[in-house]
Amino acid sequence: MNNRAGTYESLPAGYTAFIPNNLPPVPPIEYDDELHSLLSKADRNIARLDGITTVLPNPDLFIAMYVKKEALLSSQIEGTQASLEGVLEFEADLTSKDDVKEIKEVINYIKALNYGMKKLDDNPVSLELIKEIHKILLEGARGANLDPGEFRAFQNYIGAPGALVHEATFVPPPPDKVLPAMEGLERFLHSTDNIPPLVKIALIHAQFETIHPFLDGNGRIGRLLISFYLVWKEILEKPLLYLSYYLKNNRNEYYDLLMKVRTKGAWEDWIKFFLKGVSQTSLEAANTAGEIIRLKEDLILKLYENSISSIYAVKLLDFLFDRPLISSTEIVDKLNISTVTANELVKKFENIGILREITGKKRYKRYIFANYVDIISRGTQNI
Repeated sequence: MNNRAGTYESLPAGYTAFIPNNLPPVPPIEYDDELHSLLSKADRNIARLDGITTVLPNPDLFIAMYVKKEALLSSQIEGTQASLEGVLEFEADLTSKDDVKEIKEVINYIKALNYGMKKLDDNPVSLELIKEIHKILLEGARGANLDPGEFRAFQNYIGAPGALVHEATFVPPPPDKVLPAMEGLERFLHSTDNIPPLVKIALIHAQFETIHPFLDGNGRIGRLLISFYLVWKEILEKPLLYLSYYLKNNRNEYYDLLMKVRTKGAWEDWIKFFLKGVSQTSLEAANTAGEIIRLKEDLILKLYENSISSIYAVKLLDFLFDRPLISSTEIVDKLNISTVTANELVKKFENIGILREITGKKRYKRYIFANYVDIISRGTQNI
């Protein structure tokens, strides 16, 4: 047992809990050739991703949809079964095929991320912000009765369903150690040092998950913390890097490496895994943004080739990137056109395959911009 990351402590109740050391690790992180190479690659790829926002037609629309994707993936890691189409249906006031309670978790995640990003305009990442975000995340959803916005006053633990605390895979620090550990994490967040930002947030994320300061929602908050930190430190101008897809696909290795930090002090192995995720996810997000740009260019060309070249047709196409599930009524309101004109436009968009009707009704029809939703939803199918 290596105590570089912390120590196991036997408690009077008859189980053993892990008490993490404050960061940074002692001895310091050892930067071998592989770690240097991974850090350099991750820095390049995240910088490329940051530059994408300058060439996207409307980066905020892309980011809004990407946030939905991240909210889904992060919630799916915790067992939520919602889909992107289900979330879009809910937002469009349609009866969703998904469980509304599970959709609520995804919607809360979106609200929490947007709230946090707005707060970061004038405030640093702090314990107060983390607690505010947690309260939003759990409001009216699973875990709403588990002290939203408050560090835990009870012991929690990670283990198989139905397992008792002494059978747990991992037992975080007891309640009286949570606040001191979180205050230590906040000091590290705000400290001035020479630790590269991507290495620092790797350490912060692992430490947060080890402290497990809330009774529920720790995984989602820990992943949100990555986005908040990168924007706060101006590594990214917009919240475009989300590791949930990478962590979802590599969840066993993710959990194993966090445990290896605790039992063997293997910070370097964890950081390498994290940096690989940053590189891979940055490339995927940049490629997705490129696909979106090409899709829009192709569809504008398609409109002209089919003699659908009115200013309203172009405006409708723009609107679809904001609202990929729509009704004729919304088009009337958004474009300030007549119902007849809106219906004609929708019919033309249907005929050339841009829109697809999804309700099967004669009235109150809804249409989906399937090509766009397919690109964004890639990877959100539950596995």
